Amino acid sequence: MSARAESRSPEKAWFLRALLVLQAPRPVFAALRDDSDESAGARQDAAGSVVWLAGIAGVLATSVAGTLLDDPARDWLVVTVWAFLAGGLYGFGLYFIVGKVLHVALRWLGSEGSFRRARHVLAFAAAPVALALFLYWPIRIAVYGRDLFLTGGADGSSAGDVFAWVFYAFVAWSLALLVVGVRTVHGWSWARSLAGVTIAASFVAALAVVVSVLYAV
Repeated sequence: MSARAESRSPEKAWFLRALLVLQAPRPVFAALRDDSDESAGARQDAAGSVVWLAGIAGVLATSVAGTLLDDPARDWLVVTVWAFLAGGLYGFGLYFIVGKVLHVALRWLGSEGSFRRARHVLAFAAAPVALALFLYWPIRIAVYGRDLFLTGGADGSSAGDVFAWVFYAFVAWSLALLVVGVRTVHGWSWARSLAGVTIAASFVAALAVVVSVLYAV
């Protein structure tokens, strides 16, 4: 029993770090320098949990979510199940795609880190977006209710638009954490770290625009 508890303690420590990264990010990202299979395995569950929660928070902000209850046959159970499943797909899809883009961008700037470590840095940097699921979305849903998931709902007012943009403060927080993470893991300057994140973010933004245009067509 004690051996099993000891084997679980590194994994529990990483779940605690997933919370700590919001307050003291540098020690958390410094721990990511160890990219051994054992260390990476211990943190993969915590990283995956953050990615899934961030995915749910992110998918609720999409235009698709704003039309879920247009069909009268759908109810809150449909919204909940959709958010859970679509959030997982959305979160892990971005985890691997954006993680790879970040990895390539950092390699261009001289990084010798692995794709796995780049993904884990991205995952823990996404903690603020995951936090939005517990701080931002409950308040917004309490204020607007079903209108959030209806076309032309009350959330489409000027006040609603301002409230909607508050979500991107959490996204900006995550981007700032990503810069801190890259700098801490690689020991780079602020300028070099910011350049790596900017290159990756620019490529992802361009890819998103292309996908949006193709979807519209």
